[in-house]
Amino acid sequence: MQPLNSARKMFLYLSFFVSALGLVTAAPLREANFTYAHVPGTVPFNLKEPLQQRLAYVNSSAMHVSWNTYASLNASEASVIYGTDPFNLDLTAYATSMTYNTSRTWNHHALLTGLQPKQDYWYRVAYTNCYGCSNIPTYKFTTLREKGDTSAFSLAVVVDMGTMGADGLSDSLGPLLGGSHHIPLKKEDSNTIQSLAQSIDTYDAILHPGDIAYADYFTKESINGYFGNGSIIVNMTSVANGYETILEEYYDQITPLTATRPYMVGPGNHEANCDNGGTSDSLNNINYTVSICTPGQTNFTGYINHWRMPGNVDEVNRNFWYSYDAGMVHIVFLDTETDLGGNLTGPDEIGGSELEFSGPFGAANEQVNWLKSDLAAVDRSVTPWVVVFAHRPWYVSATNRSSTVCLDCQKAFEPTLIEYNVDLVMHGHVHAYQRNMPMKNYAIDPNGLNNPAAPLDIVNGAAGHYDGLDALLNATYYSAVQNDVTFGWSRLTFHNRTHLTHQFIASANSSVLDEVTLYKEHSF
Repeated sequence: MQPLNSARKMFLYLSFFVSALGLVTAAPLREANFTYAHVPGTVPFNLKEPLQQRLAYVNSSAMHVSWNTYASLNASEASVIYGTDPFNLDLTAYATSMTYNTSRTWNHHALLTGLQPKQDYWYRVAYTNCYGCSNIPTYKFTTLREKGDTSAFSLAVVVDMGTMGADGLSDSLGPLLGGSHHIPLKKEDSNTIQSLAQSIDTYDAILHPGDIAYADYFTKESINGYFGNGSIIVNMTSVANGYETILEEYYDQITPLTATRPYMVGPGNHEANCDNGGTSDSLNNINYTVSICTPGQTNFTGYINHWRMPGNVDEVNRNFWYSYDAGMVHIVFLDTETDLGGNLTGPDEIGGSELEFSGPFGAANEQVNWLKSDLAAVDRSVTPWVVVFAHRPWYVSATNRSSTVCLDCQKAFEPTLIEYNVDLVMHGHVHAYQRNMPMKNYAIDPNGLNNPAAPLDIVNGAAGHYDGLDALLNATYYSAVQNDVTFGWSRLTFHNRTHLTHQFIASANSSVLDEVTLYKEHSF
């Protein structure tokens, strides 16, 4: 039996009460008299209500529109109507639908093609007007600008962001969670999702290279008493339900962002399985491992099914490494979790150091070979900027270097990034902010920010999740700015062919805490 949400319960109670008084003789109360506002993470009254609506770029003439429902839709039902006139949505696209073991929902993915670059479109998905559903607007998106367009634009970058509120980051902590740096929100602060929503008119898209939702923290939060000390018995059933509930809640929470701004993702370690490589219950002397995960909650299954990134639709690695062009910028997402290539094993891969038992998702050396050919094909006279996003960093002042500094990632990728003159590399994984000097192989570029040959390197994993933030060591020689006490996100502004500005935005009030401009001649 599906659990009842509060509105549905209230309706049943009122129906019973009115019936008991003899006020209903021929027909029960019409449920249409009530408003069923969807509560994130709960099962809606109408199982066909479209939830978790999200966009993803393909190229300047195509866009993915995806959404989830708690009921399956047949091929003719899973549709999107869209057009350039909000009062005349005269085009239709049909979605492919899928689900997986443990998922309570179906994922629907529609590919909209034949679009005009940098053009506003309005869209509605199937059952937007469903009976008993909450109010869902006709959403609007703007297509990707054409390759070579030199007009200025901005991107939001967020990494390591989990569910906000009672099942994630809030103004309280689990009673058993120790450590001095597990920082909760202040009661008067906005969280990162709210800050991104408040600033939504200042960027074109959101880029999230890894650690999405932190659904695998259900076990840890339960052990720490976050859901009520001792109220949840950790077993395969509770973990399966808790994992999916947190995923659904997160995707509901970010819908105001993802329904109107493309949300481009890359893999992080917290997408790998339901238990993040193992969780210890020291009070009861229990060590949980991936064996507590049911099929469907291992090997990045939820991540693979939920997202649709650019690339070959038949390749499972399409969400793991890919690239696309946005005006004067070539954007690359890398996978630091699996498929490093050579004799290197990704930390989440089968045989990897973090016991996630995932992947690989390509043939030997496939990702590295793809990266080389991708960067070699970039015409820098058309897209002068090349920026790369990868979850794990290799330059960061971390307190636990063995689990946070990915030297194998550096070995796998940095030589190619240097060879092809990549301008900026951004990471997360460490839950803090650190802007480094442009550098390669731990050597600072002598030009600094004035036309350096090496990439500018920035770590910003400060978006926030249940654990709070990570403490950084005192500034190392290559670190320019550090902040391990403030939740925040990044905004990149590409002004023209030669100037790029990075800002670190405080989620609490959307103020700018750090700003730097990189100058590159790009005289290719």
